[in-house]
Amino acid sequence: MQLTIHKLIPVILLGLVLQTASANELSERIRLADHPGTSVDQLHQLARDPEQQVRLTVATNRKTPADTLHLLASDPDQAVRIAVATNLSTTEKTHRLLATDRSRHVRSVVARFEYVPSSALNILAQDKEAEIRLEVARNPNADRETLKLLSQDPFDEVRNTANTQLNQ
Repeated sequence: MQLTIHKLIPVILLGLVLQTASANELSERIRLADHPGTSVDQLHQLARDPEQQVRLTVATNRKTPADTLHLLASDPDQAVRIAVATNLSTTEKTHRLLATDRSRHVRSVVARFEYVPSSALNILAQDKEAEIRLEVARNPNADRETLKLLSQDPFDEVRNTANTQLNQ
């Protein structure tokens, strides 16, 4: 059976309509995830959305509740976890979880974030990566105990930075 152009046009048009509908649905979910008036239940549901863009938008929304941000701190997408780390609504418990993230980049963002609690910095002060320990030593939220620990670091730059911070 041979297909003619007349028979293909409706199939092509249907595909375009479905694509447009799908794009509109995604756009609507992203808009909802970003809106400050979205309910807690809706944000929690959107945090489980299969589309990374939706979850990322929920993670950046300052109205997203702490338990939903904690859920997103284990998201498979690194960008979502970074957005959680820099959300001002993120709790100390969630920052401590992110301080042990498998991604060096996520841990680095946590170590540099100016509003991270000192308890998360204390975890990061023991990180295997010297660059992350250095970022902790440079963070103004690092407490004296953390800086004392870093002042004994095997890497000169970490040790020197911690000592400089302690002497200020």
